[in-house]
Amino acid sequence: MAVEYAFGIDIGGTTVKIGIFTDDGKLEDKWEIPTRTENNGEMILDDIAASIREYLEKKEITSDKVLGIGIDVPGPVLGASVVNKCVNLGWGVTDVASKMRMLTDVENVQVANDANAAALGEMWQGGGQGHDNVVMITLGTGVGGGIILNGQIVEGNFGAGGEIGHMIMNPHEKQACGCGKKGHLEQYASATGIVRKANEVLSADQRESALRRHKKLTAKDVYDAAKAGDPLALEIADFVGRMLGLACARISCVIDPEIYVIGGGVSKAGDILLESIKKHFIEEAFHASEEARFALATLGNDAGMYGSVKMVL
Repeated sequence: MAVEYAFGIDIGGTTVKIGIFTDDGKLEDKWEIPTRTENNGEMILDDIAASIREYLEKKEITSDKVLGIGIDVPGPVLGASVVNKCVNLGWGVTDVASKMRMLTDVENVQVANDANAAALGEMWQGGGQGHDNVVMITLGTGVGGGIILNGQIVEGNFGAGGEIGHMIMNPHEKQACGCGKKGHLEQYASATGIVRKANEVLSADQRESALRRHKKLTAKDVYDAAKAGDPLALEIADFVGRMLGLACARISCVIDPEIYVIGGGVSKAGDILLESIKKHFIEEAFHASEEARFALATLGNDAGMYGSVKMVL
C-alpha cells in the first residue's frame, strides 16, 4: 500500500518549523523557513504553502498523497480554524485554515494554539505517551500550558484554554505580569520569574551563596547551585516547586489529569525540579488526585510539529 503523508507546522515569531510525517506518525523530514512578520505577517501562510509545494515537487509526491496540514500559532484559536489575534505575527482575527486550504488545495487543515499543540504532541509521542488526559506546563521566558482530555485539545470557548501561566497564585503581588494583571504563576515559575525571586532573596538574605558570583543570573544558575547544595538556591528552587505544585493541585480539582508533563527551558533542571513539584503537589492535592504522575517532556522544539500533525492524522 502506498505511503501517505501529512505536514505538521509550528509557526513561531522568528522561524516556521515544517515537518513531513508518514501516515503512521513517523517524522520523515523537517526544515525551517523565516517568519516574515512585516506588513502584519501577510506573507507567512503564502511562504509556508510555497515551501510545501517545493518539497512535494522535489520529492515527487503528488497532492493526493497528502492527508492534511496541521498548524500551530502563538495565539488563541477558535474552532481549530480561526486565530483570535496573534500579536507576535502581526495578525488580527484570521481564518488560517480557510486560507491554507485555498493556497494548497488540501482540504484537511487544522489549527491550534502552539502550547496546546505541544501538549498534544507530548501526549502522542512524548512524555505523556500512553495517557489520554494530559496537562503540559511549559516553563520558558513565560509559562505556557496545554490541556488534553480524552485525547482532544481543550481550547475553551474563547481560545484561552490552558493559559496556566495566568492563574492567580498571589493576590497580594504588587508587580504586574506581562499581561498587566498581578500575581500570576508566570511571575514565579518562568525563567524570568525565577531570576526575579532569586534577586529578591539575595537582597533580603545576606548569607553567602554561589549565586552572588554571577553578574547576570539565570534560572539555570539557580538550579545548578541548588544541585550543588547551595542553601539559598535550594530555598528558591523549593519556592518554585511549591508554586507549581500548588498550581497543579488546583488544576487537578478541575481537570483531574492522569499526568503532568513539564517542558520548556527550565525543565532541563531535571529531577530536582520534578521532585519538588511532586512533593508540593501531594501536600496540597485533593486525596483522590494524589496519584497523578509527573514527567519531563521529551520532544523538545519538535513538540509543536508532532501535535499539529496529530490533528490531521
